[in-house]
Amino acid sequence: MSASKKILMLVGDFVEDYEIMVPFQALTMLGYQVDAVCPDKTAGEQIRTAIHDFEGDQTYTEKPGHNFTLNATFADIDPASYIGLVVPGGRAPEYLRLNQDVLAATRHFAEHNKPIAAICHGAQLLAAAGILEGKKVSAYPACAPEVQFAGGHYQEIDVDQAITDQNLITAPAWPAHPAWLAQFAQALGAEIKL
Repeated sequence: MSASKKILMLVGDFVEDYEIMVPFQALTMLGYQVDAVCPDKTAGEQIRTAIHDFEGDQTYTEKPGHNFTLNATFADIDPASYIGLVVPGGRAPEYLRLNQDVLAATRHFAEHNKPIAAICHGAQLLAAAGILEGKKVSAYPACAPEVQFAGGHYQEIDVDQAITDQNLITAPAWPAHPAWLAQFAQALGAEIKL
């Protein structure tokens, strides 16, 4: 498949279930090759996911999700061969951001002005990569301090909304999938004809 149709997805154990499954399937449906990779794991291996839900508590609840089978190997990727990046939320970004190769791959997309879609706690990885300076960013509200410390302008928006600032498309949580994925598809130049 040509690079014009390849998207990289950075994931890890306890990524949010909906935030990996829905974008992976939706972008594949649009004809993109979505390579879901995890450091220290190879294609065919699985990661565990977690379901974060909003049930009226002071924060989200967490339940076991599905296992997700990786379809590419992190050690083999070349960020230059991808047109866009997806960073799902959940707990994975909090430790993925400690991996220098993950941060370098993330910076590649920012430095080359390629579309980056991050949702929920995905902003933790973007902040650690140092790519939020001056950008309007949405994320799960608990990530607002990290966005601000990284020089971003945290945007408090409804949980079902998303925001685009140049090449960066962000949203607070999985209820925003329709808006977030539509804005990412537009940034990729996708045409959806019904």
